[in-house]
Amino acid sequence: MKYPRFIYFLPLFVIVACNNGIKQKENIKPGKADIKAPSVVTADIEAGIRANIASKVEEGGGYFTIETEEKILQLELVRVHTEYLSNLGPQRHFACVDLADINGDVYDVDFFLKGDPGSMTVTETTLHKLNGKPLYTWKQRKDKTWYRVPVENASSDLLGIIEGEDSFIFNYEVTLPEMKEAAKMWIPVPQSDRFQNIELVSLQTPVPHQMLEEKTNGNTILFMEFSPEHSGKKIQIQYDVQRIEKKPYEEDSSPAPYLNANILMPVGDRFQVLADSIIGAKRTGGTIMQARALYDYIIDNMRYMKAGKYGTGDAVYACDALTGNCTEFHSLFISLARSAGIPARFAVGASIPSDRDEGGIDGYHCWAEFYAEGKWWPVDISEANKYTALATYYFGRHPANRIEFSRGRDLQIDPGPKAGAINFLAYPVMEVGNSPAFPVTFFSFQRNMETKNASI
Repeated sequence: MKYPRFIYFLPLFVIVACNNGIKQKENIKPGKADIKAPSVVTADIEAGIRANIASKVEEGGGYFTIETEEKILQLELVRVHTEYLSNLGPQRHFACVDLADINGDVYDVDFFLKGDPGSMTVTETTLHKLNGKPLYTWKQRKDKTWYRVPVENASSDLLGIIEGEDSFIFNYEVTLPEMKEAAKMWIPVPQSDRFQNIELVSLQTPVPHQMLEEKTNGNTILFMEFSPEHSGKKIQIQYDVQRIEKKPYEEDSSPAPYLNANILMPVGDRFQVLADSIIGAKRTGGTIMQARALYDYIIDNMRYMKAGKYGTGDAVYACDALTGNCTEFHSLFISLARSAGIPARFAVGASIPSDRDEGGIDGYHCWAEFYAEGKWWPVDISEANKYTALATYYFGRHPANRIEFSRGRDLQIDPGPKAGAINFLAYPVMEVGNSPAFPVTFFSFQRNMETKNASI
């Protein structure tokens, strides 16, 4: 990347805003220029940066272009970080903006501007982050001036993600409960696609089984029937998984079905009103910007909490309680997106730990995708909520260290449960007689060290 070598006398609060790891010092005395700084509110700076970007977009034939050593980036505005807008002194300002490349990469771009409200020009533009990963950081000299330091060999796995590719053995184990009647069970069987290659290594069951096809979403489901004598028996399934990082991608099928409601993900009514209020003026800014507004709203307003009626993926509950786990986060997003006319869909699987190479896994994980600019964009809002430093990464990316079990909601299969359509399928769905049952389920993994060592 090309980085100008300019030096700036920046107030410390600007650097703190874009680099949470640096703590603000107290009792900093401003210079004379800072004392005489005009009163410029952040709305003026936001208007200034938006006007400059709009002008560049017009010059660039519909894109904001930035030239790097490798290529010319064609970017679209996703978000202005209003929390980072700062007045640096007389006619000097700072803005931080997210811009998405046509290939799906999202760049965090730093802008320095000069001028007064209504008449600001950009003096410097630099790419700060790529998909949430910093390309440089800031350091202060003894004379209190600041300069950029490139971030080399940054390790994304310290943030819980593995980029590029990952390879591991995944174990899915179920222990049958005490049964006094005949029982049935349905278990998701992960399938290979362009982002994951799944090989079934072993399947051990106490009874014969069959594979059912759920045609609407393309899922494969393992089906078994048990008798009381099978109480306490185990089902053990092992997969060899090669997975690559998921990025925005094209698909031949129509996205139109993903505008329809599901049982626990309504469309319209209150969700239409809320989506319209969140998107607001961004309605004219393009689908990616609208989806980012919904994404940011959920990050800012929902709290990740496994309490109450969590884990069902009920968008109404999520909208009222503003709490839940990944199912509530993504169900609310999908209801809002579909109500705004943005196709969106649900998938579930498991996240593989990045900080160790074997052991147990803390349950399932789910995520979503939305359709914009001819591509499906992966999002993981609950992870972005828990790790705000990754909010940009998870808007358009799913890391390599995960496995997808199944897609969609309200799954219809034959034979199916007496209770009707399956809400979503991660843990086994089981019925003993006419009643639901909840067998103990345990996930574990062992990473392929050859693949890990090859990627280092």
